[in-house]
Amino acid sequence: MCRLFGLHAGPTPVLATFWLVDAPDSLARQSRRNPDGAGIGTFDVTGLPVVDKQPLAAWQDPEFASAARELRSPTFLAHVRYASTGNLSERNTHPFVQDGRLFAHNGVVQGLDELDARLETLGAARLVRGETDSERVFALITTETARHDGDVTEGLKAAVAWISDHLPVYSLNLLLTTAGDLWALRYPETHGLYVLTRPSGGGPTDALDARTSRIHARSEHLAVRASVIIASEPMDADPGWRLLEPGELLHVASDLAVATGRPFPEPPRRLLTRADLDPATEASQHPDPPSR
Repeated sequence: MCRLFGLHAGPTPVLATFWLVDAPDSLARQSRRNPDGAGIGTFDVTGLPVVDKQPLAAWQDPEFASAARELRSPTFLAHVRYASTGNLSERNTHPFVQDGRLFAHNGVVQGLDELDARLETLGAARLVRGETDSERVFALITTETARHDGDVTEGLKAAVAWISDHLPVYSLNLLLTTAGDLWALRYPETHGLYVLTRPSGGGPTDALDARTSRIHARSEHLAVRASVIIASEPMDADPGWRLLEPGELLHVASDLAVATGRPFPEPPRRLLTRADLDPATEASQHPDPPSR
């Protein structure tokens, strides 16, 4: 299963250090348990997105994933990919960039010919450079956002509603960020997605140090700064981690105000089960659990 991580640190950029594959032996295991891509997206001082990503395989450049990278940004988005659609290439590696926004997805959306036809009708086929379902979903969100006068929340709702009504869906967990905002969606209940709201205050012992065996993030700045974290699984023992409800859309504004709702209370009309997936796709969604 792909791993998602999003961090909103408020209006002022903070310094954070990231490791995209933290387990020492994770890249030496059998290939279906290894990442097929890893990337992290941030925003520079002008608000433009900056992406550092690379396709990975068991035999390719493990140093890229395990090396520490110090980054400064108000929002961060990290993704470790287990490929279900599209080959191992940079253009198929998350996060994706469109209209100054960053996007990453965990799950499976089928019926890509129908989705391509929808994008063609809307004049949005130009946004798709690779083969993944994820980039196509993002293109639809980008297009619907433009059709809703730049309102990302409404564009995201419209895009997901169309996908839910027209396409076979296994999971559509996603993160979308700008320099000032972060959106997270868990849909439907197939995979988990968690949120942690960290208060301001404290001392050096309260620095952010969140990790799983795939993604590790640390920031001394966040010892005294509030933040909101979204992740595919709880990343520490903090009791404040909350599992998003199925169909829940969460928005974190630039002042860290959190708005949440359930615009998708019902599952997709053509909900896929695990038994509907081919063996390669099933393995990408349910790899053997890595050691912590």
